Amino acid sequence: MKAKACALPGLYACRARRWEQNMDYKKSGVDIEAGYRSVELMKEYVKETLRPEVLGGLGGFSGAFSLSSIKNMEKPALVSGTDGVGTKLKLAFLMDKHDTVGIDCVAMCVNDIACAGGEPLFFLDYIACGKNYPEKIAAIVKGVAKGCKQAGAALIGGETAEHPGLMPAEEYDLAGFAVGVVDEKNLITGAAIKPGDVLVGIASSGVHSNGFSLIRKVFDMTVESLDTYYDELGSTLGETLLTPTIIYVKALKSIQEAGVVIKGCSHITGGGFYENIPRMLPENIHAVVEKDSYPLPPIFKLLAQKGQLEERMMYNTYNMGLGMVLAVAPMDADKTLAAVSAAGQKAFVVGSVKAGEKGVTIC
Repeated sequence: MKAKACALPGLYACRARRWEQNMDYKKSGVDIEAGYRSVELMKEYVKETLRPEVLGGLGGFSGAFSLSSIKNMEKPALVSGTDGVGTKLKLAFLMDKHDTVGIDCVAMCVNDIACAGGEPLFFLDYIACGKNYPEKIAAIVKGVAKGCKQAGAALIGGETAEHPGLMPAEEYDLAGFAVGVVDEKNLITGAAIKPGDVLVGIASSGVHSNGFSLIRKVFDMTVESLDTYYDELGSTLGETLLTPTIIYVKALKSIQEAGVVIKGCSHITGGGFYENIPRMLPENIHAVVEKDSYPLPPIFKLLAQKGQLEERMMYNTYNMGLGMVLAVAPMDADKTLAAVSAAGQKAFVVGSVKAGEKGVTIC
């Protein structure tokens, strides 16, 4: 026997399977009326994300998206990404702040699409909760919608599943899925990277959404600890850690519109520099990152100090202040920095690539 409710945010059809026996569904732990209220509360946020290609109104069983806008591409290719927020959600629970984690969820998906040169088209989310508190669910989706607006993606579908007995009533999990498009000739594959190319890093907003299992071991996860103000952070620990992940879609688009060919692109997520930078490199190309070429956000210094963490572990776990690392031709470096600045973000020349074994050196 299953208990499940309610579809959201773009499908907006609350549905619940009947039990085999004639029982009260609400008494079993699934509140259909709360699901209806959640949908009503979030509709205004979802509508703000809709693009002209979205077909039909709210309330269907699936989201429809017209592909007419890509008909002028020579060889259109779909690119997709799926991810979640991970244990960063534990901080949201403790701080009772739920309107930013949705941005994280969108960012983790659409940044991967942008990393391949793609334009995010639409996004769907999935929220599993122990109990449906309509205002909390609406706050989560408000963040999802904000992230979609930043990425230029339509929020066309989703699901909220109430799992009484499987999850604590106050907790939830959040994941998402995005689809984008790119003309095949514009795919960023890393194949054109050659010795002498420059590495440009785009600044992160902090730890983003990775490495929180370690963070929760280093810092006490209590309301008192998260409410502690640190002069070096300029805010409380909780506010710093809950800062949402930057969405890089517009910055990368600005670079491309400036006429720069992005030869390679690495989204620095879990695995840090050592795992992610080599993913964009062809064989026999080695990346060298100069760690003093850009400012290191103070949260990483505090984390390393409090946890007595070795430098290699830090660079193998966290983004260390760079959410994206790009490879461009040397003559395009200044143009790339200017394009990122025009998009409202900060970028730095952080290294270069050379012939050698595929991998990365931090020096």
